[in-house]
Amino acid sequence: MDSKAILMGVGFAVLWASAFTATRVIVTAAPPLTALVIRFGLAAAVAIPLARAMGQDWRLTRGEWRTVVLFGLCQNALYLGFSWVAMQYVEASVSAIIASMMPLAVAFLGWLLYAERLRPIAVAGLVAGVLGVGLIMGVRLQHGLDLWGVALCLIGMVALTFATLAARGAGGSRNMMMIVGLQMAVGSVALLVPAALMDWGRPVEWSVGLVGAFAYTVLAPGIGATWLWFRLVNRVGAVRAAAFHFLSPIFGVGIAAALLGERFGVSDVVGALIVAAGILAVQMAKLPPTAGAHPPRPVPSPAGQQD
Repeated sequence: MDSKAILMGVGFAVLWASAFTATRVIVTAAPPLTALVIRFGLAAAVAIPLARAMGQDWRLTRGEWRTVVLFGLCQNALYLGFSWVAMQYVEASVSAIIASMMPLAVAFLGWLLYAERLRPIAVAGLVAGVLGVGLIMGVRLQHGLDLWGVALCLIGMVALTFATLAARGAGGSRNMMMIVGLQMAVGSVALLVPAALMDWGRPVEWSVGLVGAFAYTVLAPGIGATWLWFRLVNRVGAVRAAAFHFLSPIFGVGIAAALLGERFGVSDVVGALIVAAGILAVQMAKLPPTAGAHPPRPVPSPAGQQD
């Protein structure tokens, strides 16, 4: 893996992890589901015209439409919906740690539901991930961690995990930016009724910080991280690219501490490092003995997208 690929992978991990801090700023000042409806709508309004300018078409195949609906509902509406509501009750770093467990959950459910063989290093990674999360959450429980918020984060993470499992094996697409834009549109429409029911009458505390955080989530994690991810997958392959997810818990905790002043104790640092090691072990276990001998072929990403 060359230096450019490493920079792209680290950049993706930073953007992905920083979304939790920006989200925490948003949901403490605005109704979460209404904010998501607007965010998805704006992202779709940017991505779909951009896709058309790139020569992409919205006349998709049946498989591509399946991806649009599956991830529009599971990744955008369910995963982000539950996560944004949860961050009214828990800190950004907690949500980031739980979300970063998704590669571990994919490996575990792949073994449980599809009898996929787990190499010893993957088993060790799963155990390390659970221990790391347990260390962080155990200490934070003593400092008033909200279990309802944790439960909502876990439900969202499970929804994304099942969506990722369901899409594995699907081929790449030349209409990737169009698919991303349409997924955003599906997520926006799916959350219209829940947002109206749950957020009706709730005020918005407008500020420069809120507007900035909102714009950031649309442009950086929403579009920028997606673009970086697909460039990275094309360069090194999805399995090697996915290894960069091991940086997410570290960056998630660090960014939240630096920008929001969230807890950053010894247990958080040690736990995040243990989780990171577990994710890295699980991803490394997926590398075949001849990895890198053939040009990378685009396959579904662990973030719920395909290339």
